[in-house]
Amino acid sequence: MSDEDDRRRVQRAALSIGLYVGIASAIAIACGVGILIAVILLNRRVESVEHPGAFPGSHGPGDDFVIDVDKLVPVVVVLGLLGVLLLGAVAWFAARRSVGPLAEALRLQRNFVADASHELRTPLTTLTSRVQLLQRRRQRGEPIDETIVQLRGDAAMMSDVLDDLLLAAEGGAAGAGASASVSAAIGTAFEMLRPLADEAGVALAVDARQQAEVQLAPVTLVRLVVALVDNAVQHSPTGTTVAVTAGVENGMAEIRVSDRGAGISGIEPDAVFDRFARSSESGRRRSFGIGLSLVRDVAVRAGGSVVVESTSGEGATFLLRLPSAR
Repeated sequence: MSDEDDRRRVQRAALSIGLYVGIASAIAIACGVGILIAVILLNRRVESVEHPGAFPGSHGPGDDFVIDVDKLVPVVVVLGLLGVLLLGAVAWFAARRSVGPLAEALRLQRNFVADASHELRTPLTTLTSRVQLLQRRRQRGEPIDETIVQLRGDAAMMSDVLDDLLLAAEGGAAGAGASASVSAAIGTAFEMLRPLADEAGVALAVDARQQAEVQLAPVTLVRLVVALVDNAVQHSPTGTTVAVTAGVENGMAEIRVSDRGAGISGIEPDAVFDRFARSSESGRRRSFGIGLSLVRDVAVRAGGSVVVESTSGEGATFLLRLPSAR
């Protein structure tokens, strides 16, 4: 969404609020005047005038209305107070509506900052690990060309992830009409996460029974796989393996990520996809509870789903299903 779109949205909100306040004020005034007239008519006293000019303004025999001021003044005061209270309520409601777009913009901004921080955290950690590896190899006089190439790949991936997040924040369909290879995405995710897995003493294994493609941009699919595998690595004991299997079932590409951790505890399995939700077993690194929420958001927008297929004291398995491009 551009600045011009935001400006038009605020202008429409201001116009609707102005109309609402104007109409509500007119109705309140009309009701007050109507009630006042009704009170006057119900409390009038008719005096017979026998001589012209008996009352100021009379022009001949007839009936003049005499108003009982003692009864009218309290009614006017009450109507005035009610009008003030009503217009105050209208102003309060209008103020709430007027700040609605701003509150929504702030919420989207906070979500984007949190999402970007989470999505860039794993690539940045990988980048830091490779820099440390590069320094050690250089000190030992070992070849560093391969590590430099990997560093360039990590930097490019961070740029792609950021572009993908910006497109999503602007409401665009990232990679609309594009397709991504599941096996290629798993390979890229493994390459990105291998330094973290090696540091944790966790092996990564893949079993792609069928070649599958999904209707997503390649970088978006990599983000999903990275989030699921990174979550599995965090919760896997040293010496275990995180297994990823891929296949196609009923026109949907299925990606399963299994770990050998303690499973999900202290929270309902489906609740792990809620933003900022965390189980009682927090893993090696601090988890902000955003990664799995992003996976669900992207999967649902793409017409797919992600669920906890199984969980126990021997580990958990997450199932990601996305529409196949074939």
